[in-house]
Amino acid sequence: MRRQTRGRLPALLGAGVLLLAAGQALAQADVRRGEKLFVECKACHALGPTTDANALGPSLAGLFGRKAASVEDFRFSPAMRRSNLAWNRQTLDAFLADPQAFMPGNRMPYSGLADAKERADLIAYLSQATAAAK
Repeated sequence: MRRQTRGRLPALLGAGVLLLAAGQALAQADVRRGEKLFVECKACHALGPTTDANALGPSLAGLFGRKAASVEDFRFSPAMRRSNLAWNRQTLDAFLADPQAFMPGNRMPYSGLADAKERADLIAYLSQATAAAK
């Protein structure tokens, strides 16, 4: 039993360091900068509840804690519907980094946001803006 734990220790420590770094980026996030970054998202997504059938993307109102593909009256990809994913800071961060790599077959025509600090800023803004729009 002890031998198995030792073999896993480097992997566990590595995962812990990554989580700590992500947590620090989120803790130091700039909501105002995130709002400016949202301008790109705004072309397809609304922050408030909407029933606009012409919107390219679903409303982001109440995003955090919501199950993926759960917005009524929006046609999600089969990949998104099968994902059984709940949106939180970590899942959103991974999705925004590279949507197609994170969820192959999703319909979001976005290549991703490579910069971790910019993603943290955007997520901090979305956390505030979408909670207020619930």
